Amino acid sequence: MEWKDVFRSIKEAHDFSGLEAELEERYASGKVFPPRDQIYTAFELTSFENVRVVILGQDPYHGERQSHGLAFSVNEGVKIPPSLRNIYKELESDLGIVREGGSLKDWAREGVLLLNTVLTVEAGEAHSHRKLGWQPFTDDIIRHVSDDLENVVFILWGKPAQQKEKLIDKDKHLVIKSVHPSPLSASRGFFGTEPFSRTNDYLVEHGREPVDWSEKK
Repeated sequence: MEWKDVFRSIKEAHDFSGLEAELEERYASGKVFPPRDQIYTAFELTSFENVRVVILGQDPYHGERQSHGLAFSVNEGVKIPPSLRNIYKELESDLGIVREGGSLKDWAREGVLLLNTVLTVEAGEAHSHRKLGWQPFTDDIIRHVSDDLENVVFILWGKPAQQKEKLIDKDKHLVIKSVHPSPLSASRGFFGTEPFSRTNDYLVEHGREPVDWSEKK
């Protein structure tokens, strides 16, 4: 199965004409992130059959040049946001791996689906597209990964991500959840959770290749 098959199934189940019309208007009349041709970067870099891990974010970064269609990732040369900096701190603590750039494209190519529950945002306005109608699409993405693949690790950081746990078959997959890595909450239960080593331990235990979390250009 490929993403195009998944997308076809989802479009047969839902009417996205309202979402499409709203996006058309908002991209035409204002500044929306990510750039329109980068909305689906996560699916372009991570093939469906290669998904080993799903890291679930909320919505894209809303600052200039930050967002490029991958949850928690920013374009090369952009200052690393606080949440990603905390993710890197935990990675170093967990596996001794140090990363310097903000792009997570290499993780995506490793089979890590960096998925936001909402795929677009107005410039400077966090969560501004949460009512546009993205959730039926991204919820069904999660369902398809859960239903059609085996032994995937779902990493759910923060309450909005954890609300998606009900879409995942925990008999077939591993769910790792904690508070969000943002500075507001990371010290209350994100640091020390070792999600990266736990992910690889599970993958190896179930005969799958572990993720190379180290930085690759």
